[in-house]
Amino acid sequence: MADTFTEKVIEDGPRNFVKSFAYTYVDTGQSAVLAVDVSELSTLQDGTACSNLRIKKIWFSTIGLSLKILWDASTDTLAVELPSGYQGDFDFSSFGGLVNSASSPTGDIRFTTVGHGSGDTYTVVLECIKEY
Repeated sequence: MADTFTEKVIEDGPRNFVKSFAYTYVDTGQSAVLAVDVSELSTLQDGTACSNLRIKKIWFSTIGLSLKILWDASTDTLAVELPSGYQGDFDFSSFGGLVNSASSPTGDIRFTTVGHGSGDTYTVVLECIKEY
């Protein structure tokens, strides 16, 4: 049996993007798995494509593992690590969201699980601000 990873877009508007993720470890783990691909996001009415995201809020629950949220680039850069065995939220909206600090960023977001064991899980909701 393989790991399960489900994802659902909640909102993909001109300014905001919200997506939920649920994962259960069985035997593989995640290593820089593509979680958000900016090339697949909706465009502005004039056709301008989203080129990057800022992470505004994160709601999460982790059981038995931690999760690294990475900015995708030639060398992925850590945006934030969600601690093991914890539930809560991070709100970065007071300063406009976490800015992609990677050099040569693609705009995408990737996930890597750390310290996973049989039956460990996470649930995450990312709220992002789109940049053009």
